[in-house]
This record gives sequence, structure tokens and C-alpha cells, in this order.
Amino acid sequence: MILDTCALLWLAVDQQMLSQSTLSLIEDTPEVSFSAITAFEIGQKYHKGSLALSLPPTEWLQRAIEKHNLSPINLSAEICIRATELPEIHKDPFDRLIIASALTLGRKVVTTDANFAKYGVEVIN
Repeated sequence: MILDTCALLWLAVDQQMLSQSTLSLIEDTPEVSFSAITAFEIGQKYHKGSLALSLPPTEWLQRAIEKHNLSPINLSAEICIRATELPEIHKDPFDRLIIASALTLGRKVVTTDANFAKYGVEVIN
């Protein structure tokens, strides 16, 4: 299972934004991951002032990883190339990399973005 950026933020900050069934799935899944691009997106939004965090991004993310037993998915060359080969359904490069990660690794994604399913990604929302 991969958390998109919003899902990771909601898990760590505002779990009411996730359904109880999604929270239960996250808790019961042995490997819950997030794309390395999510770390970039969180840091970028924080430094632009469009995302408030209780700690600087490095510390905040490390605490989220430890508290929720998360593992990062590194952006391999295969995932990066696959993101460029996706149809132009979704324009957001961050989401395209998360979608490519899910397709490459055969994982479901926790997201509320309906465009993920248009790529054949199994979505949990």
C-alpha cells in the first residue's frame, strides 16, 4: 500500500480525514509506504508557506515514519521513465510518480484522487 501525499498528511495530522475502514487497512497492512516524491512535495509546500507543520519537514517526516511504521519508496530509473510514459490523464508530476510507483510495484494507493483509477491503479479512499 502506498499513501499519496494527502493521505500521509492526514494519517499524521488529521486522521478524521480518512475513513475508519481506510485507517483499519493502514493499521493492518504490514508494509505501508510513501513515494520519495511525497517528501519533496511536503518540503516544497512547507518552504513556500502553503503547508504548516509542527516541526521542520525532516523531523516531521521522520516522526511520521516512526509513529506509523512507514517506508519510503525510492524513485528508481524504471519508475521515473514509467511516469513519463503514462497517458496525459493526470498533469501533476508528483501524482504521476506515485502512480508509476504503484504500477511498477503492483501496489494499491490510498488517495481521494479519482484520476489514479483511470491508470488501472487500485485505489483505497
